[in-house]
Amino acid sequence: MLPDQFKRGASQNAIMAVDWENRVDFDRLRKYRFQRVQDQLKTSDMGAVLLFDMNNIRYTTAAHIGNWARDKYFRCALIMRDREPIMWDIGSAAKQHQRHNPWISPDNWRPVVSSWRGSIMEEVGVEKANAKRIAGVLRDAGLIHEPLGIDVVEIPVLRALEAEGISIVNAEGLMQRARVIKSIDEVSLLETAACLVDAAYDELFRVLRPGVKESEAVAVVNHVLYNMGSENVEAVNAISGERCAPHPHVFSDRYMRPGDMAYFDIIHSYMGYRTCYYRTINVGGATGKQRDVYKKTRDILDEAIAEIKVGASSADIAKKFPAAQEFGMANEEEAFGLQYVHGIGVGLWEQPLISRYHSIEHPITIEEGMVFAIETYWPSKDGSTAARIEEEIHVTKDGPRLLTKFPAQDLLVAGQQYWNGHSFAKGVNEIQLPGGETI
Repeated sequence: MLPDQFKRGASQNAIMAVDWENRVDFDRLRKYRFQRVQDQLKTSDMGAVLLFDMNNIRYTTAAHIGNWARDKYFRCALIMRDREPIMWDIGSAAKQHQRHNPWISPDNWRPVVSSWRGSIMEEVGVEKANAKRIAGVLRDAGLIHEPLGIDVVEIPVLRALEAEGISIVNAEGLMQRARVIKSIDEVSLLETAACLVDAAYDELFRVLRPGVKESEAVAVVNHVLYNMGSENVEAVNAISGERCAPHPHVFSDRYMRPGDMAYFDIIHSYMGYRTCYYRTINVGGATGKQRDVYKKTRDILDEAIAEIKVGASSADIAKKFPAAQEFGMANEEEAFGLQYVHGIGVGLWEQPLISRYHSIEHPITIEEGMVFAIETYWPSKDGSTAARIEEEIHVTKDGPRLLTKFPAQDLLVAGQQYWNGHSFAKGVNEIQLPGGETI
């Protein structure tokens, strides 16, 4: 069921702006996000936050120059109470922002040079010069003696800011609290991002057959997503056969074979908004053991989803996940990341994060407007295979709403399906294997 604000006319899964239908309003989106950060600043003891994380920069300034900059830390945004952001970026990008990003004053898009992860030696003084610039802005704003929040920072930058007399505190919590409740426009973009993955899975289902490598499956997904408008395919997990248990979290050059169970995770962003979207698909056939493994994985997921409602406790959701020892892990640290919930938005890791590791003792309340991915996993007792499923959930006042649409209630079988003409009585699509097992 669609939330009321969507019923009033905010169209989803359409990527063009048109004059005849209300769709994503990017100006409204930018204002909403910036106000969320301002509201958090006003209730904190921080005078400002200095953001180096690309996701936080995008959230507060709507400045985007591509994923290539993610690990270089030359970009930063200074957000002060009741003032426009100041964004320092690589010189050519700053000029581009001045020309095409009118929601922030041209003078507030500024060029900067960093050490590029230490490629420019510290004795050159880049960090000290940048710290003086930032201190000067804070001094002019009357904020030099108030704590400055930072999300992530290089050690030389931290030391240079402290040498300017600035008290540094952690801003990650503040930014997580700002990002946790999604607006109508954010939900629309998250759903569109998932829509692209629906199509990628549909094409992957057509392609999967014996002889296809895991790496080829990754290439197929990348091709579909970029053709449809993805701005960044961050990762595609493709895990098959005996590699399914334990989960290796990386694809290989393994060839798929008849009867293989395979699971995939597709992580990409559309207009800055992410997906984390697992599906399990068999190749050519499925054994009773594989079907049982899949059913267990799905049952855990459905039982946890049933606990999601506005006002519910995260502890109740976490209790629906099996304990680590139930599926062959020594403890919850070893099992972490296999049965859990994580928020998604401009970042892949947002609040709420729910797991047996911490949520039973440290519960939070589920709120309307949260969007998160819930993922489950179950291996066979002999460790020969495993299944993994994930759904993305939008929390509404009427309950959980699925953003992920590719079928996952039942185990799907892709490729040529192998029939035994002498044993149809055993059931559709079942053949006898050595040892008596059927597929």
